[in-house]
Amino acid sequence: MIKLIGTGVWILVVTLASVFFALKMASAPKVDTTAAEREAALEFVSGYVTTVPVIGEGGVNGYLLTKLAYKANKELAAKQVVPLPQMITDELYTLLVGKKMIDVASAGSFDLDAFRATVKEGLNRRFGAEVIDEVFVEQIDYITTAAVQDPAPKRGVTIAKGKVPVEKPAEGGH
Repeated sequence: MIKLIGTGVWILVVTLASVFFALKMASAPKVDTTAAEREAALEFVSGYVTTVPVIGEGGVNGYLLTKLAYKANKELAAKQVVPLPQMITDELYTLLVGKKMIDVASAGSFDLDAFRATVKEGLNRRFGAEVIDEVFVEQIDYITTAAVQDPAPKRGVTIAKGKVPVEKPAEGGH
């Protein structure tokens, strides 16, 4: 009989200790308010498909098709004189035509992280503030002029393809 009571007391103590520690460990997680405020100040900007000619010997050799998306500071983006999409398109032309950031002949050595950083840095320099927080590459393709003139044989190359986060719908059902 004493064994039965001792076992019952032992089970009761273990159960109470388990519940106590479970409640103690399950307290509300600490919220980083500065990170939450920073994230709330950002908006997702989906970019356009930008077609940039690749100029070589004797004319246009092909076209780079890029589709990028961005996380931008809402307040700073609203203060810009030139709209964000047009400034982004201009910066892409500067990078891809003026600086030849992508070498189509050696597409395998393309550094996607360096490209993202250069786009972000260039845009923020032109805006004069930290407007762009993050650059997402949805896709970068190269299509030869032969593929444009005769699309039957596929002569295009996908240089980079990435994942773009899905924009969350606004609260309130809009």
